[in-house]
Amino acid sequence: MNQATSLPLAAIDMGSNSFRLEIGQLKGGRYQRLDSLKEVVRLGGGLDAHGMLQEEAAERGLQTLRHFRDRLAGFELGGLRAVATQTLREARNRDAFLLRACDVLGAPVEVISGREEARLIFVGVAQLQPSALPRLVIDIGGRSTELVLGCGRTPGEAESFQVGSVSLSQRYFAEGLLTKAAFEAARVAAQAEFEEAETSFEPHMWQEALGSSGTAGAVSLMLVNHGITDGRITPSALNWCIERCVDAGHIDRLQLRGLRDDRRPVIAGGLSILAALMSEFGIKDIAPAKGALRQGVIVDLHERQQSASGEAPDLRDASVAGLQRQFHCDLAQARRVHDVAMALHRDIAADASADERRELAWACALHEVGRCVSHHDFHRHSAYLIGHVDAAGFSQSQQRRIAELVLAQRGGLKKVEASLARRSFARQALCLRLAAIRCHARRDSEAPRLRMDPVNATRHNLRWEPGDVPADPRTLHLLREEIAQWGQQGHFTLTLKA
Repeated sequence: MNQATSLPLAAIDMGSNSFRLEIGQLKGGRYQRLDSLKEVVRLGGGLDAHGMLQEEAAERGLQTLRHFRDRLAGFELGGLRAVATQTLREARNRDAFLLRACDVLGAPVEVISGREEARLIFVGVAQLQPSALPRLVIDIGGRSTELVLGCGRTPGEAESFQVGSVSLSQRYFAEGLLTKAAFEAARVAAQAEFEEAETSFEPHMWQEALGSSGTAGAVSLMLVNHGITDGRITPSALNWCIERCVDAGHIDRLQLRGLRDDRRPVIAGGLSILAALMSEFGIKDIAPAKGALRQGVIVDLHERQQSASGEAPDLRDASVAGLQRQFHCDLAQARRVHDVAMALHRDIAADASADERRELAWACALHEVGRCVSHHDFHRHSAYLIGHVDAAGFSQSQQRRIAELVLAQRGGLKKVEASLARRSFARQALCLRLAAIRCHARRDSEAPRLRMDPVNATRHNLRWEPGDVPADPRTLHLLREEIAQWGQQGHFTLTLKA
């Protein structure tokens, strides 16, 4: 095992209600928490009617990240991964916030899809609370709710719904009034979101239901403190909570032992979602879970490091292979393009990170998925599919980078001009485009091989190896056109020894 896989790992969960920092370690298959920190940010409450994240909420989030950065300074880490969920999935100005967050942390922040969030939640629960029983794991966040089925350590059907404790509380309990009519309206609204997935999570598919969210934990604690249940959430216990809310009439007058002040403003929305879930999916009781998203991120990061060191497979490789099958890719052509592109990349990018190399390899594997839509402009269809498909193990941020690279594989360069300002992307795009040209005939060929000799960071000489084997004139024509494209664009100056 290399040193990185033996050091502690850190995860930051940038949720819609709270940000959480977790530092943990896996040893001998067991999870050990070393440190944790939670701060209520209410990032989801900062989205305006136009989907723009307001500066006040953004600054709360950045200030929390500064606190996390200071806390992390005391640890020697083997890795850090920060993930953002529903609020930043929705925010139209998320890229600007992500740049600021990256500057604060000194590390990238990845936006993950709802289904990837559900998968990671299940991974966290399975690690901290292992069981061989088929399970339904529920996570009620600030602006989304995730449901995922699974057994053992393997997640299965997963779904994310755009309804959460913050968003529902803002809509139905905005003035703090707690009425029976408001609870009923909120429950119906939540059920309307869940209804389309009713057949995907039927009771016969699982034997226990677990709640991994702050909402489930808060309600469970209140029930224990009042002696209503042993912590399990049942329909009758949930009704008791809602009745206490209605009796209070207003959030400020609500007196429930164990209800923290930071949870008070969103508890009504959370109770309504729990009521909707139990009614819609026939859930008799929900037990509080020990694991959550942040632990799942650490487990996933640990497994990625094992994969990088050759100790375990990478889930993302399996996802890419699955997408190739799903979209009927020409596997032989994908392999040809991969082999040429990666060889060229080694020529000019000896200092490349592992992520830069892997993202180029995945782009080569998936560069033609759009042919299942149309052969015309297939690179645009490929980019759209890669950017929007659910791919286990990938963040939305990483999928967008790969999609942008696939978009760059042919045609003009103006469409990716902003991304070309990144040196890593420019190198990846150059190698992918040259590989696509070299393999345009779609047949195996041993010689001559296309190689690149770097003169400096922006000047490269193209040559054939061995030099005494004549190159195909059609390939030479396409290469000369490509050299002219880069010459007009200005990032690289290429010369070709014909």
